[in-house]
Amino acid sequence: MRILVQPRWFVGGLLLLSTARLTCVLAEDSTLPSSDLVTLLAHPVLAEEQSLCEMRKFCDRRIAAMPRDVSWSAWQSEAERIRRSVLDEVVFRGVPSAWRDASRRIEWLETIPGGPGYHIKKLRYEALPGLWIPALLYEPEKIEGRVPVVLNVNGHDSQGKALPYKQIRCINLAKRGMLALNLEWLNMGQLSGEGFSHNRMNQLDLCGTSGLAVFYLAMERGLDILVDHPHADVDRVAMAGLSGGGWQTILLSSLDRRVTLANPVAGYSSFKTRIEFLSNLGDSEQTPIDLAMLADYTHLTALRAPRPTLLTYNAKDECCFAAAHALPPLLDASKPIFELAGAGTRLRSHVNEDPGTHNFERENREAFYKMLGDHFYAGDTSFEAKEIESQNEVKTAEELNVPLRDGNLDFHKLALAQMADLPSHKVSNGSHAQPQGAPLKPTAESVRDIARLASYQPTAEMVGELTAGDTKAKYWRITLGDDWTVPVVELCRGTPKGTSCVAADDGRSAAVDQIESLLSEEHRVLAVDPFYLGESKFEGRGYLSLLLVSSVGARPLGVQADQLQAVTHWAATQFGEPVNRLVAVGPRITLAALVATAACAEEERPQQLVLHGSLGSLREIVENNWSVDAYPELFCFGLLQLCDIDDLIELAKPCEVVRR
Repeated sequence: MRILVQPRWFVGGLLLLSTARLTCVLAEDSTLPSSDLVTLLAHPVLAEEQSLCEMRKFCDRRIAAMPRDVSWSAWQSEAERIRRSVLDEVVFRGVPSAWRDASRRIEWLETIPGGPGYHIKKLRYEALPGLWIPALLYEPEKIEGRVPVVLNVNGHDSQGKALPYKQIRCINLAKRGMLALNLEWLNMGQLSGEGFSHNRMNQLDLCGTSGLAVFYLAMERGLDILVDHPHADVDRVAMAGLSGGGWQTILLSSLDRRVTLANPVAGYSSFKTRIEFLSNLGDSEQTPIDLAMLADYTHLTALRAPRPTLLTYNAKDECCFAAAHALPPLLDASKPIFELAGAGTRLRSHVNEDPGTHNFERENREAFYKMLGDHFYAGDTSFEAKEIESQNEVKTAEELNVPLRDGNLDFHKLALAQMADLPSHKVSNGSHAQPQGAPLKPTAESVRDIARLASYQPTAEMVGELTAGDTKAKYWRITLGDDWTVPVVELCRGTPKGTSCVAADDGRSAAVDQIESLLSEEHRVLAVDPFYLGESKFEGRGYLSLLLVSSVGARPLGVQADQLQAVTHWAATQFGEPVNRLVAVGPRITLAALVATAACAEEERPQQLVLHGSLGSLREIVENNWSVDAYPELFCFGLLQLCDIDDLIELAKPCEVVRR
């Protein structure tokens, strides 16, 4: 086989093929066996990393920008607006009042000896009805009057609240006369388990209930315990944590003004930083639905003003959030706000050089103690920031174990409960007429809204062709505005009698059997790889990038549906007749194909939609305990609350839907 390929060019930061047509031909004496269809399908259409570059550009344009040149009073108004919108539209979106308004339930258990000058009280508390969090309160033996309190959270470490560095920090705080609460984090320590996997919080999102609320309520209820302590000084409330604990710290302390001093350690960066440094992309809770379009982490940092804030990062961080790239954008955005408040000295940063890795070890802890001393013990010459040696007081996980109630809920169990009466319009379960005021049945418009579909006018460019015997292949790039490029391989034999589009979860090459069958029926076949499938898939923390797409206000499911609609629209114009058949293979792309068909104008729908491996119901996603890393497009916020597969099939009419 002889293939002539034009060179690639680097244009505007994006590697693109030359606009000149790429012509591929076989030697005249060659024949193309049917097995070579895979080779035709595997031929690249997009430039190297084009999909990744487009994802970065798409998200970058939609991340909320910090206001510039504002007065302090104007910022205060803006800060209140941001705080309220993040709480209402992200953290508590769709959350039952029973979760938010539940009475505080705390069960104090045994008190165990700590070390010289303090003891440890074991407790468990309800973050929301049925979900209990184990915790430890490090309490000085002698307390007089009101004292500072510190909420201590941790990141992704299986040891959880028993982490030695975390114990030492809590011990040091207690020995200095403070109350230190050590919380267990979801899926860590005693709460480890598949149901608490952070990638399963999205099951709640599918049901229209913010999975982020579970994280937030677990922190907020812990803070309640501290500030309600009879010896708590509510003017001296601190919070600190490493990694995921740093993320928890900035989230809660920016939105809950009761936290008067915060020390997030190597726990977050701007969303714009994350686009450039993909290692900074975090789990589902760090990139929640719609947050980035409302507020960046730069905003959350600035929301701390004028309260004392210490940003700690590590110079040689091998995990994430290395100081050199994570810290400067946060300081650049928030320092002017602190200065407007006359509190420039209250924003500090500390870069750890020894060991400089992902840590909250001694040097970082002493920077925290100094921050506490300067702001909570100002003028107290007896306060010492040097760490008190406590290594021999570190206890085992067994010694710190807090008994939990049987049947403790987790993300999966909560989602099962939330979806019990979903979709909402089927509350009667079909046995009775819908009650007055019940939600209306889904419409094409409501499906478009929930999947955040856009209206694109596609343009096309043929970038190559291959002719072999009676099989012709043309390679097209279908462009959707300034956002996306969809690779399409057009295949035909002889004079086609109709046009079919084919897409598969594992890419167009995985649909070779379906394509061969359509070609044998004398169909023109358009083999499509929509967003994050086949050739459009990109490596490097891929599904986390899809979470970012959701966080900037789009939905990966909607992006795929948009692209399928664009291809079928282009095909109808290009070939002078509507697409006869849309074939989708796999549970992910079949859902996108259903959404695309149900949400488009009736005259633009294909005559037939053929689904291979489709879900029978969206409920299966939760019932099977699927996670967002494996099926990132399926967890479209509120989709199951609005409709189910049978609803989409009904909306797709008059298109005939065939499930195989």
